[in-house]
Amino acid sequence: MGVRQRHARAGAALVTALVGAVAPAPGTAVAGAPGAGTPVCEVRDDRLTEISGMAATDTGYVVVNDGADSEANRRIFFLDRRCAVVRTVGYPSRPRDTEDLAVGPDGTVWVADIGDNDRSRETVALWRLAPDADRPVLHRMTYPDGPHDAEALLIDAGGRPLIITKGGGSVSLYAPATALRPAATTPLAPVGQVDLPNSTTSNPYSFLGRGVVTGAANAPDGRRVVLRSYADAFEYDVPDGDVVAALTTGTPRVTPLPDEPQGESITYSRDGRSLLTVSESADQPAGTRPTVLRYPASTAPAASPRRPEPTTAGPVAATPARPEGEVVATANRIWPIAAGAGTLLALLGLAGLLRSRRAARR
Repeated sequence: MGVRQRHARAGAALVTALVGAVAPAPGTAVAGAPGAGTPVCEVRDDRLTEISGMAATDTGYVVVNDGADSEANRRIFFLDRRCAVVRTVGYPSRPRDTEDLAVGPDGTVWVADIGDNDRSRETVALWRLAPDADRPVLHRMTYPDGPHDAEALLIDAGGRPLIITKGGGSVSLYAPATALRPAATTPLAPVGQVDLPNSTTSNPYSFLGRGVVTGAANAPDGRRVVLRSYADAFEYDVPDGDVVAALTTGTPRVTPLPDEPQGESITYSRDGRSLLTVSESADQPAGTRPTVLRYPASTAPAASPRRPEPTTAGPVAATPARPEGEVVATANRIWPIAAGAGTLLALLGLAGLLRSRRAARR
């Protein structure tokens, strides 16, 4: 085990120890009883241990790995209904950090090369693979307000891609400000913000895992979309095709996804009746294989959106604005848990966990 991997695991253990002894705040429970998903199929190809994006198709699934550290991560994989690889497509150049994908109504595959743990990328990208094409086409994009870490992609009714930042209780939506063109850098524009509902669903990252978006998907009929965290799936109705309005003004239904090892992928089944997920398995015990799980879509309403929670010492003071997505952006949930040195250790532990996750696997 390398030094960075030891640091990452030590950080995870520290965060767990700090938050595990604290009871959930009143009024944060998600409606609906958590239950394990039903296994659909097991991915046995050794190249697929870091699946970060998945979409169901008529013949099976399309998946991508997280990052681009190895040659296996630099391919788009097509699986049959038994999760066996039947085709792969390589990129014409090396992607940076592929985190999600979506399949349009015409069969076009969009791969979201949008991960940026260190928030250091000048551009992010979408790779567009037309049906039966041999190579995807690169479309570069840039944020108007500095780098963001993101892991989720949706396609609106007009075929416009929507990027959802990873966030920390509140996430931002960005869309191309102009038409995407190959060999050009397209500016992104902010189009909305989403406050995730409160949750107490058990997951490997405790309260931190409940407030980040790690994947998204459109329903086959276009009338629903879903966002997922490490703990839950949040499903929004899209009655008029306006995905942004649905996310920013709608109240989601919640499906708990309890204790998935590292759940970053979600899609709808082709009939739209179920949600399908798969976890990364690279940091799991030897012999663990990624397994596609099926959950019935929930009809339970969500809890109220996240709000500042008072402490025994009185109301929480307003905190200065910080870059979106940092752990400190959820200070209203961290300060009641620990103060002073305890909080500092928690923040350092989480930063080490998230920013060294990929480097630890090399």
